[in-house]
Amino acid sequence: MALVLWCGLCLAVGLTGSIPTSSSLADWYVTLIKPSWTPPGWLFGPVWTVLYIMMGVAAWMVWRPRGFSSAKVPLKLFFFQLALNAAWSWLFFGMRNPFVGLVDIAFLWIAIAATIISFRKVNVGASWLMVPYLLWVSYAAALNFAIFWMNRPA
Repeated sequence: MALVLWCGLCLAVGLTGSIPTSSSLADWYVTLIKPSWTPPGWLFGPVWTVLYIMMGVAAWMVWRPRGFSSAKVPLKLFFFQLALNAAWSWLFFGMRNPFVGLVDIAFLWIAIAATIISFRKVNVGASWLMVPYLLWVSYAAALNFAIFWMNRPA
């Protein structure tokens, strides 16, 4: 049951991020200049779903042996990066501000890396489950930067 709750928490973060995203896709995002290596829109949902489940499993693996009290730092880092993850959609899509989204995603990348390092001390497998997420956020950060740069005011 705890595993389902951890995964559910991560998926709920994704769901909250979809609110500003879906409302901005048709009337704002489509108007932006994007690099040729922008993935098709249909890819984001499946990729994020898999990543959120992997994140939930990783957090559960860190929480499971001793609970919150013994894994305070790793789980606080996990919740912090999760909050930054949720904030990105609201900043980039909700505020329609690629620059503010870029600032958030830079901090998100650092927080994910710190979470991976912290998870590694508790459960090596959990840390590896977070690596694809870091890689995808690295790609997303590059895409965010490219969109910001290509659409900056003249």
